[in-house]
Amino acid sequence: MSMRIVIAGGHGKIALRLERLLSAGGHEVAGVVRRPEQAEALREAGAEPVVLDLESASVEAVAEALRGADAAVFAAGAGPGSGADRKESVDRGAAVLFADAAERAGVRRFVVVSSMGADAGHPGEEVFDAYLRAKGAADDAIRAREALEWTILRPGALTDEAGTGRVRLEARTGRGRVSRDDVAAVLAELLETPATAGLTLELIEGSVPLSVAVKDVAGN
Repeated sequence: MSMRIVIAGGHGKIALRLERLLSAGGHEVAGVVRRPEQAEALREAGAEPVVLDLESASVEAVAEALRGADAAVFAAGAGPGSGADRKESVDRGAAVLFADAAERAGVRRFVVVSSMGADAGHPGEEVFDAYLRAKGAADDAIRAREALEWTILRPGALTDEAGTGRVRLEARTGRGRVSRDDVAAVLAELLETPATAGLTLELIEGSVPLSVAVKDVAGN
């Protein structure tokens, strides 16, 4: 079934891979980006660019971008080199805004790219500690919403190696690495597997074909 899917953080490394996969699979894809110069990369990936800054946009403006969508994916992040304040405003604040907008637009399916170790109570003073706290707080806020059919994916350490198509996907996997290719492919499978709603899943490289891994966690 063809879906319209809107991805926040549409210019990210995982998001661009996901856009290519979804558009190749016959889905209609839009990606929310902050800067107009990022639009061309999205078009090349088969996605329609929507220029919106999730740090300053109103919930109404974001809801307008989400209207008519079958699913929303939050894949935005403040990125390397950003300080703790932007972890809070993007990794937490923008995720909550995107969820608010999805509810307002009537988009129920909501998939989040989180991080292994995300925890609102994570201790520590480093920027990465602030990142894990922000991601954990965002995940908690989204999991509390009854109007959303959410799935939260928490990949391990990300690599740019070619995907193998084989993963370990469980509520708790323990630490490990995973390629961005395989993260994107798992996200595409999750979007097409609504029975994964309500699950928080960790993802690392492994030995199970990823379509089988997704069916296993969905109980299919």
